[in-house]
Amino acid sequence: MPATTTITVDAPIATLINVFTVPADRQRRLVDLLVRATEEVMQHQPGFIAANIHASADGTRVVNYAQWESAEAFHAMLENPVAREHMGEAAALADQFDPHLYTVESVHHH
Repeated sequence: MPATTTITVDAPIATLINVFTVPADRQRRLVDLLVRATEEVMQHQPGFIAANIHASADGTRVVNYAQWESAEAFHAMLENPVAREHMGEAAALADQFDPHLYTVESVHHH
């Protein structure tokens, strides 16, 4: 499996896109928490491939774009108590969060 984010159609991976809605004064704290959780916990979980944390320019959103070897690997991570603790902290900083697994249907480059 690739060690970096690779976006291709029909890749045999699971992609998590989690959009957090957050007050602007908490955006940086949430970004820092997600980065720390990824470095300390998530990247060491079986099946982890990559994670990318995005902060919206207006300060109201944080997006976690993460890739896992399979949906099963992602769901196994959800059962890890340390991972769940970090996810709970992230949820507490956000007003809303909306995690879903996706497949890549189309990629275009110029």
